[in-house]
Amino acid sequence: MSVLSLALHPYRIQWKNVTEVTMFTLLGFTDDVELQVCLFLLFLAIYIFTLVGNLGLVLLVMADSRLHNPMYYFLSVLSFLDACYSSVVTPKTSVNFLAENKAISFLGCGTQMLLIVTFGTTECFLWAAMAYDRYVAIYNPLRYSVNMSPRVYVALITASYVGGISHATLHTVATFSLSCASNEIRHVFCDIPPLLAISCSDTHINLLLFYFAASIAIFTILIVLISYGFIFLAILRMHSSEGGQKVFSACGSHQTGMSIYHGTILFMYMRPSSSYDLEHDVIVSVFYTIVIPMLNPVIYSLRNKDVKEAMKKLFGKLVCK
Repeated sequence: MSVLSLALHPYRIQWKNVTEVTMFTLLGFTDDVELQVCLFLLFLAIYIFTLVGNLGLVLLVMADSRLHNPMYYFLSVLSFLDACYSSVVTPKTSVNFLAENKAISFLGCGTQMLLIVTFGTTECFLWAAMAYDRYVAIYNPLRYSVNMSPRVYVALITASYVGGISHATLHTVATFSLSCASNEIRHVFCDIPPLLAISCSDTHINLLLFYFAASIAIFTILIVLISYGFIFLAILRMHSSEGGQKVFSACGSHQTGMSIYHGTILFMYMRPSSSYDLEHDVIVSVFYTIVIPMLNPVIYSLRNKDVKEAMKKLFGKLVCK
């Protein structure tokens, strides 16, 4: 049995004779009414915090001239991606906790999956670009403004988006070209594994795309590891311990955010098949699509001195007014 088949096993449901699907039903992971109300309130609070935190960080980077450098431009793009990522999943998931009709249209499901994979893949590439930016800034700081000129960092951001959109388009077209044996999705949103699980078509092409997605994650992680390997060598060459501490402080927030994101993705899609469990997998999916976008602005605001100073300056102006 293939790796993908084993991964899809928890999502399998009894097939029905469905010839043409125009609507899907998102079954979620609980039927407990009281728990659903609590989850609705929790997800609503998380969503509001996510939007305020991420969009606030974008505005902060735009408003404060001290943050007008490539590192914070990358951070603002990451925050925008997180706000979009959460907006694709959280509102629909929250409404479904209280709604009797948990249906989503065929077009709506395809659009949701396209956007989820686009933002997720773009974020993978962006983490790698941010690691490269830190390597350029620390390994050869005198040439940082040349090696990370606007032409370079705009190209890296654009390439991240192009890679994310291309990858998402391939997955979405391949997935929604399959025939469905059921219209009931055992998940809270339209993700790839539960959609493939209700297909009665040959999924070999989807299997190849699944391996391709894994290779993207591994490739971006390798870029991050290599970049930080060079950064570590640069720290060892520093004669000042204070300089090394500043470098660790500057890179600490990126390392924390990247580790949480990639760690969750690897746990979700690259663990042994014997450990797959439907409820646990849905919870992990919710974590990396809803919870992680909320955590990133917290990580960068609490662990970054420049961001904290910019926030104090902005709040000071607001209080004075």
